[in-house]
Amino acid sequence: MINLDDRSVYASLDKSGMGAQIRGLPDQCRQAWDNACQFKLPAGYSDVDKVVILGMGGSAIGGDLLRGLTANLRHPLVLVHRDYDLPAWVDEKTLVIGASYSGNTEETISGFIQALKCNCKRLVISTGGRLSELARQNKVPVFVIEHVSPPRAALGYGFLPLLALMCNLGFTSAKTADMDGMLKSLITLEKSWQEDSPTEHNQAKKLAARLHGKIAVVYGAGILTDVARRWKTQVNENSKQWAFFETLPELNHNAVLGYRHPADIADRLYVVFLRCRSLHPRTQIRYKITGELLDKRNIPHQYVDSHGGNDLKHVMSLVLLGDWVSYYLAMLNGIDPSPVPEIDLLKKRLAEEK
Repeated sequence: MINLDDRSVYASLDKSGMGAQIRGLPDQCRQAWDNACQFKLPAGYSDVDKVVILGMGGSAIGGDLLRGLTANLRHPLVLVHRDYDLPAWVDEKTLVIGASYSGNTEETISGFIQALKCNCKRLVISTGGRLSELARQNKVPVFVIEHVSPPRAALGYGFLPLLALMCNLGFTSAKTADMDGMLKSLITLEKSWQEDSPTEHNQAKKLAARLHGKIAVVYGAGILTDVARRWKTQVNENSKQWAFFETLPELNHNAVLGYRHPADIADRLYVVFLRCRSLHPRTQIRYKITGELLDKRNIPHQYVDSHGGNDLKHVMSLVLLGDWVSYYLAMLNGIDPSPVPEIDLLKKRLAEEK
């Protein structure tokens, strides 16, 4: 088995520098936040009561995290839309945000073109591409992503500008001091999770070792629902490994019955419960009982707790941990985490079918 404490492993496998991208997340978040706080929207955008974020994959996850953190707001309703067609209820009080790192995501472009024909507010978040071109042609504001990486490694730019936007429009508040505290927390945590930290003291390396050779199933709830989604997609893309995510309390009404069969795959699974103190007290109890049901079926699992004293810290600490886990899992699988050949093939075949 690959030794995660051997630095030569990273030099030989991580050809494209995904480890450096993960280490750089706090700095990226700082840059994205500062840039977004300087970004001005046109007059009239403050009357929106719905926000539709058009995005796919790594360009959509920031919207998911925003939705979770703003679920307790009366306005606006935040929806992440992963499809070609714009929801029919989009109106003059809807802000449609085209979020595509490359600016060439065909589903996002399709929905955005429809938004250009509607009486709605519009915004683009991208590095450029066709989406930015369409926006500029139609005098739609563009927030430019100033970070070079695979889309999934640009989470700071995918999430924090959206949060800053909500603040700028007066829907919520996130003081610079809160952001400073979150970033300091990430920097501290990262020191214990990065490559130089030995496995015996490294939570990310130990969890990656437990997931190695397993089907990863990640459970989340409340504000951690889409953190679980992030873990799933990072394991898929970085580790090139099967992974799924589920949400409590919903999974208690169906998924728990599936623990029985097929019985011979119980030891091929590994369930990770993502927890934080702010989850509903009844959901916390459900976590405990669900673990007992997994024990009954001899399905290995563990609880992973967040760090920090507020929801933003809870979310971002577990996002960062999941990124490191997926990275170490890629090393254990003996692969470079950055290339995504199957996705590249899909895009090529789709282009041929036009």
